Amino acid sequence: MKEINHLNTKVGFIGIGVMGKSMALHLIKRGYQVFVYNRTESKAKELIEAGATWKSTPGEVAKECSVIITMVGYPHDVKQIYFTDNGILQNASEDSIVIDMTTSSPVLAQSIYEEAKKRGIYSLDAPVSGGDIGAKEGTLSIMVGGDKDIFECVVPLLNLMGKNVVYQGKAGNGQHTKMCNQIAIASNMMGVCESLAYAEKVGLDPETVLKSISYGAAGSWSLSNLVPRMIIGNLEPGFYVKHFIKDLKIALESAEEMKLYTPGLEKALSLYEKLAKIGHENSGTQALIELYRA
Repeated sequence: MKEINHLNTKVGFIGIGVMGKSMALHLIKRGYQVFVYNRTESKAKELIEAGATWKSTPGEVAKECSVIITMVGYPHDVKQIYFTDNGILQNASEDSIVIDMTTSSPVLAQSIYEEAKKRGIYSLDAPVSGGDIGAKEGTLSIMVGGDKDIFECVVPLLNLMGKNVVYQGKAGNGQHTKMCNQIAIASNMMGVCESLAYAEKVGLDPETVLKSISYGAAGSWSLSNLVPRMIIGNLEPGFYVKHFIKDLKIALESAEEMKLYTPGLEKALSLYEKLAKIGHENSGTQALIELYRA
């Protein structure tokens, strides 16, 4: 396997969303030749201006690059960009490495791995956590499943986008780990919102309360990073409600298959579905506070 560095590796990046744009920009800034595709070309404008090359299909990206990273919205998007005639697996060269960083189905990750292997292509599932802030600062947590030697090969690349890059085992395990992450966040977000709603109802200064509790046993990423947004009414997405609903549904389906009891997950999903129905599907996950303030 050829060493991956900015001198000999062309990198494809498919999916230029809230997080994908920042992630790709880190690669460009470190000298990688990056080829991009997105369903909406205008969203790639900043990357193109920074030096990226636009391609009109995922297949064209795959033909050009030895490492192809994908970061799209839903499992059906992943299927489309990997398995169609103009997709990645049909057009990538042998010994290419594909890295799906979308939060998607563990079963789908395993399917990509198996089909890629038939074609002499290496596959990793590497979902991330950290939201828009982590993507911008290059401090994402990256959870990786697949062959360990391939993981070790791409670690230098992943380290440009994240500060906590951990190998989790076989194909699909990256996605399973992300489900653990989302399950933990789901119940935590309910607690965070209830805490803020309580503070506001009793007449406390929420910012002063935050100074006390964010450094104690109640401390969490959501408390420190999302409650300040809730306090000022900033509902802009670091991570979309609609995508969180997708993640929670995947986690719940997996839990049900294992006959695992997850009441917190079930309740959180019902609340986020209610939030989407009242018009917040494109808001950030911190918009959950709106249900508690209603």
